[in-house]
Amino acid sequence: MGKAEKTLSRMRNNPRNWRIEDLKTIARRFDCATDQHGTSHVIFRHPLAGRLAVPADRPIKPVYIKLFVELIGKLEPSNES
Repeated sequence: MGKAEKTLSRMRNNPRNWRIEDLKTIARRFDCATDQHGTSHVIFRHPLAGRLAVPADRPIKPVYIKLFVELIGKLEPSNES
Protein backbone atom coordinates (compact mmCIF):
# COMPACT_ATOMS: atom_id res chain seq x y z
CA MET A 1 0.00 0.00 0.00
CA GLY A 2 1.49 3.32 -1.11
CA LYS A 3 1.36 6.73 0.52
CA ALA A 4 -1.70 7.83 -1.46
CA GLU A 5 -3.62 4.69 -0.47
CA LYS A 6 -2.71 5.16 3.20
CA THR A 7 -3.82 8.79 3.08
CA LEU A 8 -7.08 7.77 1.40
CA SER A 9 -7.68 5.19 4.13
CA ARG A 10 -7.11 7.83 6.81
CA MET A 11 -9.54 10.15 4.98
CA ARG A 12 -12.20 7.44 5.10
CA ASN A 13 -11.72 7.09 8.86
CA ASN A 14 -11.51 10.82 9.63
CA PRO A 15 -12.78 13.35 7.05
CA ARG A 16 -11.58 16.36 9.08
CA ASN A 17 -8.51 18.60 8.80
CA TRP A 18 -7.31 17.80 5.28
CA ARG A 19 -5.53 20.16 2.90
CA ILE A 20 -6.18 20.56 -0.80
CA GLU A 21 -2.61 19.34 -1.46
CA ASP A 22 -3.54 15.98 0.12
CA LEU A 23 -6.45 15.63 -2.30
CA LYS A 24 -4.28 16.58 -5.25
CA THR A 25 -1.70 13.91 -4.28
CA ILE A 26 -4.37 11.22 -4.23
CA ALA A 27 -5.90 12.51 -7.46
CA ARG A 28 -2.53 12.23 -9.24
CA ARG A 29 -2.13 8.65 -8.02
CA PHE A 30 -5.48 7.71 -9.56
CA ASP A 31 -4.92 9.70 -12.79
CA CYS A 32 -7.64 12.18 -11.90
CA ALA A 33 -7.22 15.59 -13.55
CA THR A 34 -7.19 18.73 -11.41
CA ASP A 35 -7.99 22.26 -12.53
CA GLN A 36 -7.93 25.56 -10.67
CA HIS A 37 -7.95 28.50 -13.04
CA GLY A 38 -8.04 31.60 -10.85
CA THR A 39 -10.95 30.38 -8.76
CA SER A 40 -11.42 29.39 -5.15
CA HIS A 41 -12.36 25.82 -6.12
CA VAL A 42 -10.31 22.91 -7.40
CA ILE A 43 -12.06 20.68 -9.94
CA PHE A 44 -11.26 16.96 -9.86
CA ARG A 45 -12.24 15.14 -13.06
CA HIS A 46 -12.00 11.61 -14.41
CA PRO A 47 -13.93 10.11 -17.35
CA LEU A 48 -14.94 7.03 -15.34
CA ALA A 49 -15.72 8.71 -12.03
CA GLY A 50 -17.17 12.09 -12.91
CA ARG A 51 -16.44 15.58 -11.62
CA LEU A 52 -16.21 17.23 -8.20
CA ALA A 53 -15.57 20.85 -7.23
CA VAL A 54 -13.88 21.31 -3.85
CA PRO A 55 -13.34 24.71 -2.20
CA ALA A 56 -9.62 25.25 -1.69
CA ASP A 57 -10.16 27.02 1.64
CA ARG A 58 -8.72 25.40 4.71
CA PRO A 59 -10.02 23.47 6.48
CA ILE A 60 -11.93 21.57 3.83
CA LYS A 61 -15.36 20.65 5.13
CA PRO A 62 -15.86 16.92 5.83
CA VAL A 63 -18.71 16.68 3.30
CA TYR A 64 -16.26 17.47 0.47
CA ILE A 65 -13.77 14.89 1.75
CA LYS A 66 -16.52 12.26 1.80
CA LEU A 67 -17.52 13.16 -1.77
CA PHE A 68 -13.88 13.06 -2.87
CA VAL A 69 -13.38 9.61 -1.28
CA GLU A 70 -16.52 8.43 -3.09
CA LEU A 71 -15.18 9.77 -6.41
CA ILE A 72 -11.80 8.07 -5.93
CA GLY A 73 -13.53 4.88 -4.77
CA LYS A 74 -14.95 4.53 -8.28
CA LEU A 75 -11.37 4.37 -9.59
CA GLU A 76 -9.89 1.85 -7.18
CA PRO A 77 -8.91 -1.49 -8.75
CA SER A 78 -11.18 -3.50 -6.44
CA ASN A 79 -14.19 -1.58 -7.82
CA GLU A 80 -13.50 -2.20 -11.51
CA SER A 81 -16.00 -4.36 -13.39
